[in-house]
Amino acid sequence: QVQLVESGGGLVQAGGSLRLSCAASGRIGSAYSMGWFRQAPGKDSDFVARITWDGAFTTYADSVKGRFTISRDSAKNTVYLQMNSLKPEDTAVYYCAAGEANHYTSYDRRRYDYWGQGTQVTVSS
Repeated sequence: QVQLVESGGGLVQAGGSLRLSCAASGRIGSAYSMGWFRQAPGKDSDFVARITWDGAFTTYADSVKGRFTISRDSAKNTVYLQMNSLKPEDTAVYYCAAGEANHYTSYDRRRYDYWGQGTQVTVSS
């Protein structure tokens, strides 16, 4: 069983930065990827970014390219989402996920088997 715990959310002004963390425990297969999704109130969940478990490949949603960076620390079994130049439209609950998604299926929630509880990010204008 895999457990994912997010942290690092909070309130920040537009233009500011936050770094989210996702600590993973349990057995994560080498074929797994780690992804970040977000869900704003009243909206569907959106894909944000994905990284392969070995850290070799990343995928980003167009809306965050150039502003967000996904990375991982293998020693700590932790994945990070560095968010810069935040905008009010980035406000959402951010979820970490693990599953056998590849580059072409990064956006598909059904490819992820495990999910964290979410962390709130609020960007004020």
